[in-house]
Amino acid sequence: MILYPAIDLKGGKCVRLLRGDMDAATVFNNDPADQAARFARDGFQWVHVVDLDGAIEGRATNAEAVNAILRVAPIPVQLGGGVRTLAQVEGWLEAGVSRVILGTAAVLDPDLVRRAAAAFPEQVAVAVDCRDGKVAVQGWVETSDLTAVDLGRRFEDAGVCALIVTDIDRDGALSGVNIEAIGQVADAVGIPVIASGGVSSLEDIRALKSREGAPIAGVVLGKALYTHAISPAEALHLARRTLPTRSAS
Repeated sequence: MILYPAIDLKGGKCVRLLRGDMDAATVFNNDPADQAARFARDGFQWVHVVDLDGAIEGRATNAEAVNAILRVAPIPVQLGGGVRTLAQVEGWLEAGVSRVILGTAAVLDPDLVRRAAAAFPEQVAVAVDCRDGKVAVQGWVETSDLTAVDLGRRFEDAGVCALIVTDIDRDGALSGVNIEAIGQVADAVGIPVIASGGVSSLEDIRALKSREGAPIAGVVLGKALYTHAISPAEALHLARRTLPTRSAS
C-alpha cells in the first residue's frame, strides 16, 4: 500500500478544507514546496497535489506553487485540479508531474480521459469524488447523477492507472474513512483504488489494508498528518506490513 501525503493549494498556500468548503480553509504552510520537501524527508514515496482554485475555475490557478514543488520534490507528484484538456495533461507531464488526475473531465468529457490514458500509459488517474453517493464535479460544487461505481466502470478498459475515491462529507473532518463505499468501488472494477477522505488514525489505514475483497492500493493522508494525529513513520511502517484480511463488518 502506498501512502500519499496531500498538498491542497489555495491562493498559493498549503491548506486543508472541511468537507470541500472553500470558505473553511485552514492554512498549514505558506510554502507548499517546503511542505513537499518535508514529506519527502519523512520517507513518503509520492506526494498528492490538488489545485483547489483550479478545480473550480477549470484552469491551472496555482501553477507557480506546483512548479515550485516540482523543483524541490525528489519524489513523484500526482496532480489534480482544473485539468480539462489533453494539452493541459501533456503540459503537466512535460513539466515533471508523474501522474495527472482527471475529475470533472471524467464526468463531462470521458473521451478525454480515454485519449489521455492511451497517449500517456500509467500516467492518468481519475478522481471519483462523492457526496451522498453521487459524483461531484467543478471543484465539488456541482453533483452529477453518477455513482462512484458507475464512473469507475466507465473507464474499466481505458488504461487508467488509478481511481482516487474520496468521500467529500468526511474529507478534512477526521471522522474516519468510508471503508464500505471505497471497498465497493475496489471490488467492482479492476482499476487500482486509492482511498481518500476522513482518514484520521492508523486504525483507518489498518482497516483498509485488512478488509476482505480487492486490495486498496493506496491512501491519501491530509489533515491527520498536519495535526499530528498520524505519525509518518508509524503510518509508513504499517503500510509496508502484510496484515491478515478480515471481514469489513
